[in-house]
Amino acid sequence: MTHFVHPDEVRSRFSRAMSDMYRDEVPQYGNLMALVAQVNAEVLKAQPALANAMAQADELDRLDVERHGAIRVGTKEELSTLRRLFAVMGMEAVGYYDLSVAGVPVHSTAFRPVLGSSLNRNPFRVFTSLLRLDLLADEALRAQAAEILARRQIFTERALALIAQCEAAGGLSDAEADEFVREALETFRWHSEATVDAATYDKLHKAHRLVADVVCFKGPHINHLTPRTLDIDAAQLGMPVHGMDAKEVVEGPPRRACAILLRQTSFKALQERVNFPGSGDQGTHTARFGEIEQRGVALTRKGRALYDSLLANVRSMGNAGSASANYQDRLESSFAAFPDSHDAMRQQGLAFYRYVLQQPVGDASADIETLIADGVVRAEPIVYEDFLPVSAAGIFQSNLGGEEQKHYEANQAQQAFEADLGAQVHDEIALYQAMQDASLQAVRQALAQADVAESVA
Repeated sequence: MTHFVHPDEVRSRFSRAMSDMYRDEVPQYGNLMALVAQVNAEVLKAQPALANAMAQADELDRLDVERHGAIRVGTKEELSTLRRLFAVMGMEAVGYYDLSVAGVPVHSTAFRPVLGSSLNRNPFRVFTSLLRLDLLADEALRAQAAEILARRQIFTERALALIAQCEAAGGLSDAEADEFVREALETFRWHSEATVDAATYDKLHKAHRLVADVVCFKGPHINHLTPRTLDIDAAQLGMPVHGMDAKEVVEGPPRRACAILLRQTSFKALQERVNFPGSGDQGTHTARFGEIEQRGVALTRKGRALYDSLLANVRSMGNAGSASANYQDRLESSFAAFPDSHDAMRQQGLAFYRYVLQQPVGDASADIETLIADGVVRAEPIVYEDFLPVSAAGIFQSNLGGEEQKHYEANQAQQAFEADLGAQVHDEIALYQAMQDASLQAVRQALAQADVAESVA
């Protein structure tokens, strides 16, 4: 009987291989990793309570391996094949993100593990965007871009064969898993040779820098790989010291005592040499950069609605968006309306928590807050594993060299995206709700069983 490698292990091997490849391609990524490791070590040393809480939640081991990558593809065939490729690694499409609201002509999902045990093993995730040629105003340019994309194949023949084999057999052997990682990695490798001439590149670049990035190369090169920090403000201050050109503002919510959702920053994209076919012409391309993220507690629909309204208020003040000098002050002022303690967020139904039994003595039917107050149950924040569309667009814009878009017009097309993907995306908030509900049910069952055992005794 063939022994199959667990998808979590395949994902871990792939994540390590991608990190090594990106470090070779973008040497500053190594500096970024060193900075994040230094900041995290200092935070854990200075905050033993945080270190203990992370250890209790089984989150310390994942911190050093945690990464997210980002890629952009051009056709529905590429997107649907990526879904199958990531499935080999136990990763599923979670969430729908419409970045067109911020002037970026893509819509996206995140491929990631969905089970708590798999997330703790390795929460590697890839933010994957599909180019929306329908948003380009120039009809002739749309047709030309579509024709260019139709000519390319971004997957190796062996990668496609191993994907099909995994689907048919139910898994891959140890040797096949290693081969799959090597072959799959080729899809994400940087190629300095463009697939179009300089004139075509310039035309697509003028339409939108991201269009040129997607259309003009052999494949969807990984455009950033992101480690997780425990203090993004310290990392932001440390980037210039380590020779990195940091973006001006941290995207997402302001600094808080109790972190929520996701905060992101980056060093600005590198100018890389590009060779154009035929003429021997050379040029430069700007797309790949280094990013850092800090993750907080996942918010409920009620909490997310409050977050979205507060952020919208800040970004619409004087139509200044995040570009004005006092953006952080306005952000902190607005978010004073969002409770900044875990007790308050939990009691007001703003955030998700995992309930853990501390001692098997208590009333199984009691209110959860009573059980927490009595020390019977501990509430652990559930980490937000996903993304924020405005933050993602802000990172994209700052690294594509374009001006920030402040006028948002919805162009959501989730049904069309799912048709191209070949599957429905998970509702990320429903996943967090299921985690919280399962933990609460486990607590009540354990208390009920303890009560029965005591009665029998």
